[in-house]
Amino acid sequence: MGFAEQRFNVNLSILFTELPLLERPAAAAAAGFTAVELWWPWIDSPDPGQSELDALKKAIEDAGVQLTGLNFYAGRLPGPDRGALSVPGEESERFRANVDVAADFAKSLGCGALNALYGNRVEGVDPAEQDALALENLALAARAADRIGAILLIEALNKPESPLYPLVSAPAAVGVVDKVNAATGLGNARFLMDLYHLSMNGEDLPSVIERYAPKTGHVQIADNPGRGAPGTGTLPLEELLDRLGKAGYEGWVGLEYKPGDRPSAEAFGWLPVEQRSVR
Repeated sequence: MGFAEQRFNVNLSILFTELPLLERPAAAAAAGFTAVELWWPWIDSPDPGQSELDALKKAIEDAGVQLTGLNFYAGRLPGPDRGALSVPGEESERFRANVDVAADFAKSLGCGALNALYGNRVEGVDPAEQDALALENLALAARAADRIGAILLIEALNKPESPLYPLVSAPAAVGVVDKVNAATGLGNARFLMDLYHLSMNGEDLPSVIERYAPKTGHVQIADNPGRGAPGTGTLPLEELLDRLGKAGYEGWVGLEYKPGDRPSAEAFGWLPVEQRSVR
């Protein structure tokens, strides 16, 4: 079990970022991977225009890799923002303007998972107001995902690095998943279990896996401390992924770690080449 039994994809918004966006899919393919995922690549625009969307689509198709996950517009990420959907005003409107754009782009590439980052708390705004707005926008996103046959992912981040983000535990994120599913009746909202973020929060990871694997739609990994490749920290990632498999998780495992002081292509030594492609 462990690494040998997983379906890995590479997050092209944290790995291969030394290359221009349109060169990253081919670089992932050259490293032996057949699947990739992305944060929303245009941090300033919920709708970058058809020519830019088409160029990225072509780069992914020409590389021969599958896009398996895509974030909705989330503001400046990387940067100070952690999503837009619960932020009243312009950012919420940007999220809404992006919902169908992101869903249609995902559909064009057969991508089956869309991640909606919740957004930071805003000083002077009632958290209950933000949560009501979030539920409304997440329901909109869930319906768009359902329209293209995809799932909606809701992610817990970690409090030390995202102190204004309200979903900083597995129970908090899963609670929102349950609310969205109750609101829409679609049942397509799922938990994004990022083992790095949960470990930074000090959660009991075996317990989280046992409790929430059935509600998990995607898993992401990085080692801790440092958010580097497996083996650079102390997290028993191979054992944890083995536990996930035994708990019934059969989905993708996203490599969302920093390559360190080296080219990204050199940051996969922990994973034999023959285990990088989907078999």
